[in-house]
Amino acid sequence: MSALAGTGGLVRLALRRDRIALPVWTLVLALVPVGFVSTYQELYPTQADRLGYARTSGTNPTFLALYGPLNDTGIGGIVAQRAAMIPVVLALVMILTVVRHTRTEEEAGRRELLGATVLGRGAPPAAALLVSAAASLAGGAVLTAGMLAQGLPAAGSAAFGAQFAAAGLLFAAVAALAAQLTESAAAARGIAIAVLGASYGLRLGADVGGAGNGLERLGWLTPLGWVQRIRPYGGERWWLLAVIAVAYAALVAAAARVAARRDLGAGVLPPRLGPATGALRGAFGLAWRLQSRTLYAWTAGFAALGLIYGGAAGGVNDLVKDNPDLQKIVTRIGGSAGIEDAFFASSMTTLGLIAAAYAVSAALRPRTEETAQRAEPLLATGTGRLRWAASHLAFAVLGPAVALTVAGAVTGLVHDPGSAGRLTGAALAQLPAVWLVAAVAVALFGLLPRLTPAAWGVLGVVALVSLFGPALDLARPVLDVSPFTHVPKLPGHAVAWTPLVVLTVLAALVGAAGLLGLRRRDMQTG
Repeated sequence: MSALAGTGGLVRLALRRDRIALPVWTLVLALVPVGFVSTYQELYPTQADRLGYARTSGTNPTFLALYGPLNDTGIGGIVAQRAAMIPVVLALVMILTVVRHTRTEEEAGRRELLGATVLGRGAPPAAALLVSAAASLAGGAVLTAGMLAQGLPAAGSAAFGAQFAAAGLLFAAVAALAAQLTESAAAARGIAIAVLGASYGLRLGADVGGAGNGLERLGWLTPLGWVQRIRPYGGERWWLLAVIAVAYAALVAAAARVAARRDLGAGVLPPRLGPATGALRGAFGLAWRLQSRTLYAWTAGFAALGLIYGGAAGGVNDLVKDNPDLQKIVTRIGGSAGIEDAFFASSMTTLGLIAAAYAVSAALRPRTEETAQRAEPLLATGTGRLRWAASHLAFAVLGPAVALTVAGAVTGLVHDPGSAGRLTGAALAQLPAVWLVAAVAVALFGLLPRLTPAAWGVLGVVALVSLFGPALDLARPVLDVSPFTHVPKLPGHAVAWTPLVVLTVLAALVGAAGLLGLRRRDMQTG
């Protein structure tokens, strides 16, 4: 039997399961840069305005680190620079997609059932890679068509679309290989996301000093650096697509080779089973063992973000002082206080969204334990369902508080030690919105367990509305969909307690509904 036997059937199954989420994510990510074109045409209508942007954003080290170099002072170049995070988000979507259709299926035992039919060893990763490749290429084509429709140059638009597709392809292949290395989906996601994070960190370090700095060569060591150096609208480097194609082929070949040699259900890397002796001290002790390392990693990431935001604040005034339209966008996101405070307020919104991602991950951990059949023997003891769930939900409630406290404090200490307390409070003001997003995940887990992946879709909608809605000048009812819209813009304004209390009460009610549903519903067993 061929190693790829049954691939077509798995592709149809994956397309059916992802028929809504994957097209929506890909389409939205491809259209966001297209929406930026009119915005930046209004902000920088003349060449003099664009040169002014190049003198500020094009030379500020922190903005170079966040967005990468500005390769051209035309509208296409500016949009390509400011959309630098789009390929990173697409890469994350493809990682989650590939792991979901490979290691998650195997961990849940469904791969073994499918193996009873005519199914080759290489079929699951091949199907996942085909689906992710189709989505990445389709998104790239939509982006290219959208930029062409805006009247931008054909070569640059094609390179922009290729840049988009290349990021999705590369990290889908990274995820396919990671799924062959470990026994658990969580570990596979962790490895792939760690590769993405390291790639972004290297790209950031290479660009922070601008062109010609001593670290610039680091950018050639990372997949995100290759993607960025395609340079749409700024002297396209088409030959880099060949490098990316070779890297993609090598990763796919490595994944196929490992898939052909390992045992079903096993990975190449040995599992870390922990010590043979020890005391877990109840349900919370077990939850601490399962979730504490993740909390440490997220907190370290928040500290790094605090360093970036604290360092960037000094250049904000230079960036927007000559451009009243850009000032309007910054203040639309961060409030009408001083530009520096508005920058901090918009940064706190971003930190809140990232904290919400951590909270959703922590809130859904009980569902992972349930589907992996590890919850059933635990609940057969004297541990009740609510106590078991609450031990994990403590991390969804308190974990974001710890991470936001660290991020706010580090931001203040880097910018101005005297502002550390003020910025820590501003970061913690995001908590009610974070808790409400996490509560939706709890409600799905308790009431509609089969739909728990939709919690990530809810977070995605909230993130898109919060991050890009003000820049795209969306209508107020659309902006109100995000709970982060209702959080007071701190620092720079008085604390408005009413929305914070309302959001907290809503989070408590929605979360309680989820726990009530968990208490009454059947648990997944066998």
